[in-house]
Amino acid sequence: MIARTGAGPLRRLVVLRHAKSAWPVGVPDHERPLAPRGRRDAPAAGRALAEADCLPDLALCSTAVRALQTWELASAQWGTPPPVRRDARLYAAEPVDLLEAVHEVSPEVETLLLIGHNPGLEELVLTLAGDGLDDTLDEVRTKFPTSAIAVLAWRGTTWRTLAPGMALLTSMIVPRGRKKGGGAER
Repeated sequence: MIARTGAGPLRRLVVLRHAKSAWPVGVPDHERPLAPRGRRDAPAAGRALAEADCLPDLALCSTAVRALQTWELASAQWGTPPPVRRDARLYAAEPVDLLEAVHEVSPEVETLLLIGHNPGLEELVLTLAGDGLDDTLDEVRTKFPTSAIAVLAWRGTTWRTLAPGMALLTSMIVPRGRKKGGGAER
C-alpha cells in the first residue's frame, strides 16, 4: 500500500529539518550556524539515515548556513556521500516551492534527501502523505522539531509525478546526539 496511484520504481523522499541553530546577536537569519546541540544532533541524523537504509542518491539543501552544516555533519557519517545541490529556493520555502524543486530531480534518483526549514517542510510532508504507517502522521502534526526526519514512499516514473496525497509516510524519527559524558539532550 505504498501509493494508491502511479507506476514505476519505488521512490523515497527523505525530509530532514536542519539541526538546532544558534541565535548570535547581529547575525542575519540566513547566516545563523548550528548550536552545540545541533552539532551533536546532525551526525546522529546521518547515523539514523544509514541505520534505516535511507541513504540518498542526491541531496537538495537550503543555502542557509545551519542547513549546510546539518548536511555536512550528517553526510560525514556515510562512506561516500551522494552529490548535493545547494538551492537558495529552499530557504524559507513554501510547500509549493519545495515540491517544484523536487519535481526537477532526475528520474535516475530513487531516494532524494531534502534539507530545509519549517514550517515549509512539515507542511510539505503533510501535503504529500495520503496515509502514514502507525502514528507517523499524528507525530508530524504534533511537532516536526529540529533534526526530524520524515520518509515518504511512492511509486512513479519521474519525480514530476509526485503530487499531494500520493505518498505513504513510512517513518518519522527525531535523532538526538549525546552530550559528552552523559545522555541524550532533550
